[in-house]
Amino acid sequence: MNDGAANPLGPQGEPSDARDSTVNRTVDTRGLNCPMPILKAKKALNDMQAAEVLEVLATDPGAVRDFEYFCKHTGHRLLASTVCEGEFIFRIRRKD
Repeated sequence: MNDGAANPLGPQGEPSDARDSTVNRTVDTRGLNCPMPILKAKKALNDMQAAEVLEVLATDPGAVRDFEYFCKHTGHRLLASTVCEGEFIFRIRRKD
């Protein structure tokens, strides 16, 4: 990722459909380190309906790898992983 510029691609480099996704809930984990961003996202996703989109704001650089792994192993879909001015924004579609 390019620090300081938004990345319009999904986590595997494919075009992201995150711009077409309505964010249903936002969780601010800025200032928190692993494992807190994942734990807060997991709790939020558990309270959401299938196919809703969660946006997570983070500052921990390790969160990029953590959210890719989390989504791969839980069945949720990581729609976007972007960075802008040192802040990371993740959009996750809850699994069906």
